Amino acid sequence: MPLRRRSRKELLVNEIQIMKENRHPNIVNYIDSYLVNEDLWLVMEYVDGGTLTSVLVRVLMEEGMIAAISKECLKALDFLHSKNVIHRDVKSDNILLGMDGSVKLTDFGLCAQLSPERSTRCTMLGSPYWVAPEIVKRKEYDTQVDIWALGIVAIEMLEGEPPYFKESPIQAQRLIARNRYPPLRMPSKMSILFHAFLHSCLDTNPSIRWTARELLQHPFLRTAVSLSVLPDLICIARKVCQTTETAQDSSANTQEKKE
Repeated sequence: MPLRRRSRKELLVNEIQIMKENRHPNIVNYIDSYLVNEDLWLVMEYVDGGTLTSVLVRVLMEEGMIAAISKECLKALDFLHSKNVIHRDVKSDNILLGMDGSVKLTDFGLCAQLSPERSTRCTMLGSPYWVAPEIVKRKEYDTQVDIWALGIVAIEMLEGEPPYFKESPIQAQRLIARNRYPPLRMPSKMSILFHAFLHSCLDTNPSIRWTARELLQHPFLRTAVSLSVLPDLICIARKVCQTTETAQDSSANTQEKKE
C-alpha cells in the first residue's frame, strides 16, 4: 500500500495498531509489515476459500448456512466491540472463507477505536449499500453500525446482492435514510426466525438494535448447519464461475468468427 499521502499513513498506522492488538479466530490476523521504499507491505493470515461475495453471487444459500456464517461473523464483532473497536466496513467482500470451514472478517482500513473520552464517531464512512441510517443522517454512532451492516450481509446471502444495489450509491443512501426497513424480494419464503433475526439487526434505532453478544443467543442461529459443508459450497461456486467464463469465451469466439 502506498504511503505518499500523510492522511494515508495515519490510517495505516491506526489499522496496523488495531490488528496487532486484536487477534481472534474469526479475524484475518496480522502477521508482520515491511516498509519497501514508499510502500507498506502487510503480511496477513492466508484464507484460501476467497470472499463470501464470490460464493453468494453464484450459489443459492439456504438459511442454515446463512445462520452459520452470520454466527461466525458475530463472534468476530462481539470480540471487536468488547474491545471498543468499530469495524465500519462489514460487507461480503470483507468476509473471507477457508477451505477448512473457517469464516473470517478482514480489512480494518476504516476501523475506529472508541474510548471513554470518545465513545461515538460522526465521520461519514462505510460502503454505500451496507451503511447504517445513523451514518447517512450524519448522527453520532457507535459499534451498532456494524450490526446493521451484518443484517445487510444476511440479506445479501439470501438474495445475492444487498438492497438498493441497482440504484446509484447516492440514491441508495437516500433510500436507507428515508425507509424504516430495507426491502426484501421474497419475504413470504423466509422463515419467521430469519425475519426476526433481520429485524433485530436492522432496527433504525441503534439503541433498540441488538448487540453482537445478544444476537449470538438469537434462536435463528440455532438453525445453523455445520461449517464442514462450506468447502463444498466454495467448490460449487468456483465450478459455476469456470463454466460461466468458458461460455463467455466461447460466445466471444463465435462472435469474432461471424464478424
